[in-house]
Amino acid sequence: MLKLEKRAALAGRAGVIRSAGAMLAAILLAFLIAGLFIAAIGVSPLEAYGALFKGAFGSTYRLSETLLRMTPLLLISLGIAIGYRTGMFNMGGEGQFIMGMIAGTVVYLYVPAGPVLTTALAMLAAMAAGAVYCGFPATMKAKFGVSESIINIMLNYVAALWLSRLLNSVLKDPNGTLPQTAMIDKSLYIPTLIQGTRLHWGFAGAVALAAAAYVVLFHTALGYKFRATGSNIHAARYAGYDVVKLQILAMAISGALAGLAGCLEIGAVQHRLMEGISANYGWDAIPVALIGRQNPLLILLSALLFAALKVGSNAMQTACSVPNNLSSVLQGMVVLFALGSSFFVRYRIRYIKPKRGEGEAAHG
Repeated sequence: MLKLEKRAALAGRAGVIRSAGAMLAAILLAFLIAGLFIAAIGVSPLEAYGALFKGAFGSTYRLSETLLRMTPLLLISLGIAIGYRTGMFNMGGEGQFIMGMIAGTVVYLYVPAGPVLTTALAMLAAMAAGAVYCGFPATMKAKFGVSESIINIMLNYVAALWLSRLLNSVLKDPNGTLPQTAMIDKSLYIPTLIQGTRLHWGFAGAVALAAAAYVVLFHTALGYKFRATGSNIHAARYAGYDVVKLQILAMAISGALAGLAGCLEIGAVQHRLMEGISANYGWDAIPVALIGRQNPLLILLSALLFAALKVGSNAMQTACSVPNNLSSVLQGMVVLFALGSSFFVRYRIRYIKPKRGEGEAAHG
């Protein structure tokens, strides 16, 4: 006989270890099953996964590219996690990322205040743009009960269309024909962290923000209020918390982090604004936050995993001729299994040996 039992809740480090262990087991299972599909097309799964690992971590440059892609994913997913802790689901990271890029680019191009001050102002402007863009749907949800997810999804498309409009009008490079801005001045580039790579100091800042988010969420009164609001909004109101302000604040922080990611993309990687620049970071950050279970420490791991899959899949396609569709299947299965592992964090299936005579009575 099989019996489904609820596990005892674990707090602190023990809970993180249990969640990380379940997630790791689920990811390994996803790789095992996806390997069967790869073998079915005549490619050795070991060779394919070896190429994937080498493509993501095989050299200093490849590792730097993985960490580079991890940076915006980490920042946006941290914001999603903070909003989720108050019961708000931010699905507008893509739009907030774009708004951050627009605001940052405008400051980079039109505020010549020196490298340090201009970069600081660009980051502040990008964070403000993201916060406002996310604060509107948060206010509508907190005050009037309107779905923040639906508004955020619509605002993603508004931001993309507005970007296209700006790039074909006031922000278009006067010396070019393509829908893109002029390059920002080289003195404003965010410095690289490792010479000879594109990895920049924004990565170190993102990791520091992840550590800060963990401390705030789990070791401060504000973090406790966030979590209490998300766990039971009625109990939070009864305790005297201003639930509306807490939810709006959390979503403003969420949007600000997405906007900061957009500014870093301009100042450190692209150096100009153009159509199609976002690379779906805002959408990819949603499964990253969910896999990380809204815990900043686990989100560090899930962001690294997702970035490695994205970068390594390209190498796997080139080295082993694995079709792009199978690479997408692998990524999808990892997300699906990792999300499903939360069930085994909360529950366990236990085998109970039937007593003598029970089995015979049941068959009779």
